[in-house]
Amino acid sequence: MAGALAGGTAIIGLTVLIHTFGLIAITHVMARLVAKFRMHGQRSRVVAMISVVLGLFAVLTVEIWLWAACYWLLGLLPDFATALYFSTVTFSTIGYGDIVPAPNWRMLAALEGINGFLLIGWSTAYLIAAGTRIGPFRAGEHF
Repeated sequence: MAGALAGGTAIIGLTVLIHTFGLIAITHVMARLVAKFRMHGQRSRVVAMISVVLGLFAVLTVEIWLWAACYWLLGLLPDFATALYFSTVTFSTIGYGDIVPAPNWRMLAALEGINGFLLIGWSTAYLIAAGTRIGPFRAGEHF
């Protein structure tokens, strides 16, 4: 179990770094796209939100694949497709339970669930902030 805790902590650190730099990159791309389409009024707001959502999906996908690679490299799951499926349902906290790691590695999966919960929440907060600052939702207009 100590190996699972140490490995999980390391992967959490990597995913936080990926998320941080991913959000910085999304912000830069969004700013460039908004500046490019600003002359077209409402279009810039739509482009901003599309770029944010697609960027967030890309960042979360990289993080899920990192966890899947860990499961696969450790030999915890039979193939990469199974590891990717397991990682996706664990990271998103769906947790179907149709695939379960060995008892001494369950803590690793639990850490991924907590990691996914926090990073998806962080992504949601970022999406709301982008939607109210640059996107189509202005404070006081819609809510």
